[in-house]
Amino acid sequence: MSQHIWHPYTRFSALADGLPRIVRGQGMYLEDDEGRTYLDAVSSWWACSLGHSHPRIIQAIQEQAAVLQHSILGNLSHPPAETVATQLARLMPTPDRHVLFASDGASSVEAALKVALQFAHQTGRKTRTRFVSLKEAYHGDTLGAVGVGYLDEFHRLLRPALNEAWRLDIPACGTCRNLDCGTPCFAGVEEFLRDREDQIAGVIVEPLCLGAAGMKMYGPGYLHQLARVCRDLQIPLIVDEIAMGFGRTGRMFAFEHADIDPDMVCVGKAITGGYLPLSGLIVRDDIYATFSDTPEDHTFYHGHTWSGNPIAAAAAAETLAIYEEEDVLGQVTETSALLTTLLKPLASRDGVKEVRTLGLIGVVELDPDDETPSRARRVQHALRDRGCLLRPLGNVLYLMPPLNSTPADLEQMVGLLRECIESVLG
Repeated sequence: MSQHIWHPYTRFSALADGLPRIVRGQGMYLEDDEGRTYLDAVSSWWACSLGHSHPRIIQAIQEQAAVLQHSILGNLSHPPAETVATQLARLMPTPDRHVLFASDGASSVEAALKVALQFAHQTGRKTRTRFVSLKEAYHGDTLGAVGVGYLDEFHRLLRPALNEAWRLDIPACGTCRNLDCGTPCFAGVEEFLRDREDQIAGVIVEPLCLGAAGMKMYGPGYLHQLARVCRDLQIPLIVDEIAMGFGRTGRMFAFEHADIDPDMVCVGKAITGGYLPLSGLIVRDDIYATFSDTPEDHTFYHGHTWSGNPIAAAAAAETLAIYEEEDVLGQVTETSALLTTLLKPLASRDGVKEVRTLGLIGVVELDPDDETPSRARRVQHALRDRGCLLRPLGNVLYLMPPLNSTPADLEQMVGLLRECIESVLG
């Protein structure tokens, strides 16, 4: 193992026994340099949505690499980026969109915040300088993104440098899927927004599931009502689909469950099947149009070197085609029902607080404990010993397998999870 890598989100104590050194991936599996294989139960940080070494994505990368490796999008264009932008626009409720490319999710969020601030200024709402987000939301690790997605466990030392958002309570509607429930969990939110409308540049949310908060889920009715109020107050609604987008929840985008049309949508991770870094901010044209340089210069002076890299864009174009041509959403509909069925028996197990699912996300939340290491960490270690990779979030054990996982894959994953939970809980 290299002595020079600073491993992200990794405690020094975890390095003591060494880390698996992954050298290849195939389908649902990763393989280390000792020949051990591991089921990738979290899609390599929620990104590898079609598993590893999908031949069509590999071919697209190889073909593009032989033609054009990089060309900036500042005052230039290239076909792969044009293709992906068109594909993304057509996936929106209406195609009147422009796409600003970046290379990771946090950069997409940063761009969204800056667009919202500049949009407010150039439309005569100069007092709108604050953002609203949900408590415990996570939107990335750059400073602007941390300001709207502050998690004390991760970010407390950064707090003095942040422009913190106003935070709304996490909706208490759980896995409710009723759009017409009267949304009691939305009570008080509309008044909060109306009281501050002249100060709010934008509202940003993770749709239906707060990932890093521990896969905390809420119903589409809340999001539906939030979008209605934002539209009424002309406050841009930014939907962070970086983790939930591209089929994870059973729809192409999680916001579709709420029947809304967001002003801005942040995408990343699974846009390339997780094979190369690419992200994007999808913006409604009525916002984009205000960035003209005539009669006054409102140009958006923002960009990154690798924004819309041709090879990454070629991977994304092929991935988006695969989602459609291989009916990945149809597969998720079938396998998500199986995942729910397989996990349900754990709900009655002593030591298990709750079992919940959304699309191809399966969560087993354990009761709190003060053991060292925690029971969740012990389950993680037991799973790794049995050839399955999983990263707990506090007491939350979750599965986010590739979207093209077979029923047999899910049965194996859940079987291993159940076995390890039983061995730890006793």
